[in-house]
Order: sequence, then C-alpha cells, then structure tokens
Amino acid sequence: MKRLLIVYHSLTGGTGQMARAAAAGSARQSDVALRLETAVAAGPEALLDADGYLFACPENLAAMSGLMKDFFDRTYYPVLGRIEGRPYAVLICAGSDGENAARQIARIATGWRLRPVADPLIVCTHAQTPAEILAPKIIARSDLENCAELGATLAAGLAMGIF
Repeated sequence: MKRLLIVYHSLTGGTGQMARAAAAGSARQSDVALRLETAVAAGPEALLDADGYLFACPENLAAMSGLMKDFFDRTYYPVLGRIEGRPYAVLICAGSDGENAARQIARIATGWRLRPVADPLIVCTHAQTPAEILAPKIIARSDLENCAELGATLAAGLAMGIF
C-alpha cells in the first residue's frame, strides 16, 4: 500500500482546514494510507515512511511559517539522499500573495530531488490588518474543494504508480 504524508502548520486555522480537506480528498483512494501530521510533530521517519508528500503552511511576512521552516530544518539532512524522486505538492494559505512561501518550499524540495506533481495551490484570505491577520480563518468551500481535489489527485497518482 502506498503512503501519503501531509505535513502542515496552522496558527489561525486556515491551513489546518486546507490540510484536512486534502486529507479527506485523499481518503477517496482506499488503497493509499494517509498520515496527517503537524509540522511540529513530524520528523525524518515520517518522510522516510511515505511515498509522496503534501506540504501545507501559511505565508507569514512573505515567507513560509516559522514552524514549517523548523520542520524542514530538522528533517532536511537526515533524509537527504534517501527520498529522491518522490512526488509532492504544496498548499499555501496567504493574506495577499503566497508565492514566496511556495518558492521556498520548492527550493527545499529541489534539494531533496522531489518531483512536483501540481502547481502550488495558494488560497488568498485577503487579511491585511493586524486584526484580520490574527483572526481565525474560514476558508471558502470552493477553495476547500480545490484542496480536496489536490489530495485526491495525489493519492490516485500514487495508487496508480503515475507518481
């Protein structure tokens, strides 16, 4: 059975909703085992045990969130040279742009020699004031459906051996 790992960080709930939607989408593929872990809890063994990855985080101050960066810092060298060729995709919850966080994750994935299987899915909340940025997020149904579809696509590709 193929294994999909979803690693996420969420402070105000938006990215958590997106990661859970992707997990629900991947559950449509009964022959793919899912592991959904926070960036704080996930470690090198989770990456080594998986056949594919979905990385999800908010963009904070034009960068990936600090705890997601911490995940990559803690796991990069222990798995370097051991996960090449595995597929990955990215979810970003952003206030206005999200591109830089996606670019940072892509650079790390390139170092690991992972294969991107979809363009980053960036959901823009348009939160611009301190109060809006720190407020709990509610992600639109259409955006959650897109996240679910990405999870389903990644799981199906793993199951069929396409990725």
